[in-house]
Amino acid sequence: MNATAQWRGTDLARQIVVLSAVSFMLIAAVIGAGAFGDSAVQDQQGGALDTDGSYLAPAGPAFSIWSVIYLGLISYAIWQALPGQRTSPRQRALGWLIALTMTLNGLWLVAARFGTLLLTVVVIVLLLAALCWTFRTAVATREPRGGATDSVLIDGVTGLHLGWVTLATVANTAAWLTTIVPAEWEGAADAIGVAVLIVVALIGLGIAWRSAWRVTPAIALAWGLGWLAAERFSGQPQSGPIGVTALVVAAVVLLPPAIVSGLRLIRPSID
Repeated sequence: MNATAQWRGTDLARQIVVLSAVSFMLIAAVIGAGAFGDSAVQDQQGGALDTDGSYLAPAGPAFSIWSVIYLGLISYAIWQALPGQRTSPRQRALGWLIALTMTLNGLWLVAARFGTLLLTVVVIVLLLAALCWTFRTAVATREPRGGATDSVLIDGVTGLHLGWVTLATVANTAAWLTTIVPAEWEGAADAIGVAVLIVVALIGLGIAWRSAWRVTPAIALAWGLGWLAAERFSGQPQSGPIGVTALVVAAVVLLPPAIVSGLRLIRPSID
C-alpha cells in the first residue's frame, strides 16, 4: 500500500465533519422553510428576499433546484462516509471544502432568519467564493477519480451548487441594494439590471472556461436566469428589457459548455 492510501487520523475526522455539516445545513433548511411555525425565507427580512424584492429576483419555481442540490449533498455525505472512501486522495482534497460549502449554506439561512440583509450578502459571497475554490479543485485535481459516482456527487453537485449560488448572489445583493438606494433610482432599473446581467454572462463563461467547459454550473445558472426572465415578464416588478436580456444570457452561458460536452460524448464514435 502506498503512502497516499494509508490511514491518517484526520480521515475519520473529515468524514465526521462532512456528516455534521450536512446535518447542520438540513436543520437550517427546515427552519428556513418555516417548518416550526416561523416565517419562510421569502417572508423574512421584510419580504426583501421574495420574488418581488428586486428586479433581479427569479420566480418561485426556480428555488426547486435546492431539492436537487440538497439531495446531491446528502448523497455525497453518505457516500464519502463509507470505509472505502476514508483514504481516498480525492476525498482528502475535497471533503473539507465541501463541508465548508454546506456549513456556509446553512449559515446563510441562519443569517436570513436571525441576522440582517447585509449579513446575508456577506455570507452568500463567502459561500460563492468557497464554491469557486471547491469546484476549481475538483476539476483541476490530478488524483484518480472514483468513476461515475465521483463525477456526479463531486463535480456534478458542486457545479450545480456553484451555478445556482452565482445567480443567488446577484439576487441577494440586488435585494439588499433595493432597500438602501434612493427611490428615484428605480427609473434606471432597466439599464442597471441589463448591465448586471451582462456581467453575469461574463462570469458564467469564465466559470465554464476555467473548469474546462463543465456544463453543470451553466445548467443551474441558465435555470435561474430563465425563471428570472419569467418573473420580469409576468410578475412584479415587470421589466421587458431585463427579461429579454436574462433569456439571452441564459443561452450565452449554457450553449458553449453544452456543445463542448456533447462533442466529448460523441468523440469516441468519431475517432
